[in-house]
Amino acid sequence: MSAPNSSYDPVEVTPLQEAEVARMRDEALSAIAGAGDLETLRKVRTEHVGDRSPLALANREIGALPPQARKDAGSRLGQARGAVSKALAAREVELEAQAAERLLIEETVDVTLPWDRGLRGARHPITTMSEKIADVFVAMGWEVAEGPVIEAEWLNFDALNLGPDHPARTMQDTFWTSPGDDHIVLRTHTSPVQARTMLTRTPPIYVVCPGRVFRTDEYDATHSPMFHQVEGLVIDKGINMAHLKGTLDHFATAMFGEGIDTRFRPSYFPFTEPSAEVDLRCFVCRGGEDVATCRTCRGEGWIEWGGCGVVNPRVLTACGVDAATYTGFAFGMGIDRTLMFRHGVEDLRDLFEGDVRFTTAFGVEL
Repeated sequence: MSAPNSSYDPVEVTPLQEAEVARMRDEALSAIAGAGDLETLRKVRTEHVGDRSPLALANREIGALPPQARKDAGSRLGQARGAVSKALAAREVELEAQAAERLLIEETVDVTLPWDRGLRGARHPITTMSEKIADVFVAMGWEVAEGPVIEAEWLNFDALNLGPDHPARTMQDTFWTSPGDDHIVLRTHTSPVQARTMLTRTPPIYVVCPGRVFRTDEYDATHSPMFHQVEGLVIDKGINMAHLKGTLDHFATAMFGEGIDTRFRPSYFPFTEPSAEVDLRCFVCRGGEDVATCRTCRGEGWIEWGGCGVVNPRVLTACGVDAATYTGFAFGMGIDRTLMFRHGVEDLRDLFEGDVRFTTAFGVEL
């Protein structure tokens, strides 16, 4: 009876030879040590530990050996793969620590910096100024009236005694919509609100009308194609220029403080007769000893503010008001200009550029 033959001639399988296994191990260890980041290490893992790596393919060759040769080859190959896996895990820990340290350096948060650097914003100063002006007149018993910014030509011009040939009706001043046969414009003043008020209400009328207006002006430090006006209208029995003067003096005091009165200079407006330009006493030098050197009023002692006058009887008649029974006055000032006076704003564009750093300076003024 024959017995197992323990004497054998091993099959020479090159990947399992001791020198070849050592070479594959050393090559893997060198690649692991040379990996400079986790991404490179992942590639090394795939190349030297993955299913298609040299050590993995060599492991498959063990089955080609005679039974008694498998133990030595398996032990030799297992030790090599274990050394590679151990080196791989150790290098991964090192690279993760380096990545974390680098992240801390690159994304360091300086906790000594101000914590409230995020700007919260604020209500726009034009909005708060419009409301402040409205409050002045509401406190006197007036009402706030509003109207559309896209307006009929008749309400913007004809009802206000601006005839068909008036220069303000040309394209140089007015934005006209297309087609022109619709006779629709972007309102050039808030006066159409006054016309709408007279057409829909019965005197006595005491209204103030703040809002946006549009003219084809250049956009620079003192002009804008879109700006803001406030106009006031009073229609009642026995109204005259003295009532207008007292109203504007009160308005000026509310805006610029005590001692700021107004003066009238004769002027012309189609919708008022008589008409006047309104000047403010300079709120910087107040017309005193420093007037000659005052940069605000340029030595005049007065600053132009707006226009005013007694409502033209033709306007009253066009808007359905009995001109024989009622009289009235109207005035108009720039809200933007008033804001610039109050707060020393030198460039009109600052009001419209949307820079939150400018707006925030005014806070939530009430």
